[in-house]
Amino acid sequence: MTAPTPDRRPHVVIVGGGISGLAAAWRLARLRHDLDITVLEGSPSVGGKLRVSELEGIAVDEGAESMIATRPEAVALAREVGLGDDLVHPAVAAPSLFLDNDLVPLPSGLMMGVPTDLTSLARSGVITPQGLARIPLDHVLPATRIGDDISIGEYVARRVGPEVVVKLVAPLLMGVYADRPVNISMRVAAPALFAAAQQERSLLEAAKAARSRSTAIATAGPVFAGIRGGVGRFPVVLAERLVAAGVTIETGVSVRDVVRAPRGWRVETGATNDVRSIDADAVILAVPAPVAARLAKGLSVQAEAELSELEVTSVAVVTHLYRRDDLPAGDLPEGSGYLTPSDARRPVKAATFASHKWQWIDDAVAPRGLAAVRCSMGMADDVEVLQRDDDDLARLAADDLAFAARLGRARPVASRVTRWGGGLPRYAVGHVDRAERIVAALQSLPGMAVCGAAYDGVGIAACIGRADKAATHISQGLGSHGEWRHG
Repeated sequence: MTAPTPDRRPHVVIVGGGISGLAAAWRLARLRHDLDITVLEGSPSVGGKLRVSELEGIAVDEGAESMIATRPEAVALAREVGLGDDLVHPAVAAPSLFLDNDLVPLPSGLMMGVPTDLTSLARSGVITPQGLARIPLDHVLPATRIGDDISIGEYVARRVGPEVVVKLVAPLLMGVYADRPVNISMRVAAPALFAAAQQERSLLEAAKAARSRSTAIATAGPVFAGIRGGVGRFPVVLAERLVAAGVTIETGVSVRDVVRAPRGWRVETGATNDVRSIDADAVILAVPAPVAARLAKGLSVQAEAELSELEVTSVAVVTHLYRRDDLPAGDLPEGSGYLTPSDARRPVKAATFASHKWQWIDDAVAPRGLAAVRCSMGMADDVEVLQRDDDDLARLAADDLAFAARLGRARPVASRVTRWGGGLPRYAVGHVDRAERIVAALQSLPGMAVCGAAYDGVGIAACIGRADKAATHISQGLGSHGEWRHG
């Protein structure tokens, strides 16, 4: 590289204006006050999969509606940007299972769907007598080899039987990962349980140990947090604070390529016949895996190949508003919603009774005599349902909801369909090691870092945690005149 120019401030370009890219910009700006930072977002607005909009004048999240509060990153950042007073916690956190054409309470004492209280499980009636009889065999079965990772569905089925996977593990995981447990890495989906299972021959004993530790953490405060007015406010407020701090944010800018330059990097944007080049001393890729794979082409053979192996799946969120006078007993069923076991084969994989779960939503809809419901649809092995048009998908969700929640003849007075095409990464067995190799391969390039949901998890806290690491890597390696001091 050519000699640095002493009079020029180093320039960092962040590709991607979702929560990961914005969080990386925030941390980098806090760590270094001598940098120019530019965030480039391809869509018309920032936020990625965090978005809030109005339905009949009522603000409702279109993407994630909550974030883990037992990890510090998301809640801490929300407080840093001035949203501390708007942090809220679920008013109700009691999901049901759709079982035998009825809603039954989710059994207590579960650790990622694995039972730790067999008496409570038996009383719930969720598992058949044959399934209950199979579970204690875990105590006498030979140890199951876990290695560096294993499918959570495969492991749990081996230890305590497939019925536990279908009726308990699958409903909990499908709402987060939109995938079947047999396809999901245990090390990613249940890291505490995975760690305990490496120490215990019995899965039941491992689940008890892991749940004991998680319960101790939970006693320090609520497990989940939301934001009054919607989690989708988070990236908007964060972007406003960034701009006020001097960070440049450009939306509607599609990045075509990232190439090495005599000094640092050249980020190319725009159409083929109207290419704009942006010089950068460092680049952070905060984009989904397929986009990262395209941008890594020519930079790192290993990163491009491994990123190309990270699959994604599509989902949709259908939000309905009901008139309470139309609902049986004048409201939705009790609880925060319901989960659907994988053998039920229903189009709605999970439903959240949003006006029960969040007080701020109830405060908005109740004066108008309304109730709000969110339905999650689509999963990795069942994308056919998403091929319907919006009106048909909304009708299908309403029909399924009416059947499962026994809403009688009540029909929504307003509906909204939000599609997230390729919106969720799939975390296959071996994902943790693959992600670490990708990060290492890209960060071995002078002035390059990466973050996003493709690496450490889909949760907001996990994305912010990875963004903090990417920002720290660039902050520590980039010299005050734009030279790279690492490697």
